[in-house]
Formats: sequence, structure tokens, C-alpha cells
Amino acid sequence: MDLSPRRVVGIYPGSFDPITNGHLDLIERSLRLVDRLILAILVNAEKRPLFSVAERLEMLREVVGDHGAVEVCTFNGLLVDFATERGANLIIRGIRAISDYEFELQMALMNRRLRPELETVFLMAGEAYSFISSRLVKEVVSLGGDITGLVPPAVEARLKKRFLAKESAHN
Repeated sequence: MDLSPRRVVGIYPGSFDPITNGHLDLIERSLRLVDRLILAILVNAEKRPLFSVAERLEMLREVVGDHGAVEVCTFNGLLVDFATERGANLIIRGIRAISDYEFELQMALMNRRLRPELETVFLMAGEAYSFISSRLVKEVVSLGGDITGLVPPAVEARLKKRFLAKESAHN
């Protein structure tokens, strides 16, 4: 068994549509575990995101800032292929509830079958963020609810602007 220290490169994939404070919490905690962290936005033609890939890239870069250990990019296809291309050896996934675990476990086992050298680490959501999802945030803001503290201020402004524009278009 090789016990020599090695560089840990983590990849945290997601749609980030939009990025929430729950995502940011996982990013900050992941940075304690890895030498480099890749935030990978999945480009999925099947989904109809609120924000374009370019907008999500911009938002992620804006809220993460100029952190030297963080790279923000996009991918399509199999995560394990992309992770291998980028030199990642750890997949990071967040778990909010037992319902997340069931799905994430299936994905982790399939990823392990495809690439046994890649490990998956599940991080439990921080208590303050365990109920937050991008879908729920979009629903609340679309109905005029207050999302202060659920997303970074810059993201909140974009969401409000997007939904005001949609509202204006319908009137």
C-alpha cells in the first residue's frame, strides 16, 4: 500500500441554477479537504435551466472570487470521464436528506464501477442550509417570497431581475 502523500483534486459537479448558500457552504468545507477544487457545471440539453451556462459560470466565478485553488468550468457527458481528464481523484457531493442519499449512492456506485480509482465523498449539508435547493429558491422568488440569506446577494439580485422581467413580459 502506497502511503506517500498525494495531491487531492476534488470535483464538485452540479447545475448550480442558481448557486445557493448551501452550495457555498459545501465549497468552503471542500476546500479544507482538497488541494484543488473544480466546480463543474453540467451542460444538460434535457434540462431547461433558468440561467444560461454562461450566466451560471459568471455567477459562480463572481461568488467564489479569485480563489487560487478553485477552477470553474463546464462539462457534458460522463462525470468520471471529465474528472479523469482534469486529474480529479475525488468527487464531492452534498447530502441534505435521506432522499438525496438514495440517489447519490446509486450514482457513486456507478461511478465506482466505471472508474474505481475515483472516490466519492458525501458532505452533509450544514444545518442552516439543509432545506435549501436551487429549485425551491426559484419557486419562492417566482412567487414574490424573500430569499435573503438563501443565496449570495449578487445571485439574489439576478433572480429578482429575471423574475421581474418574466412578470413584465406576461403583463
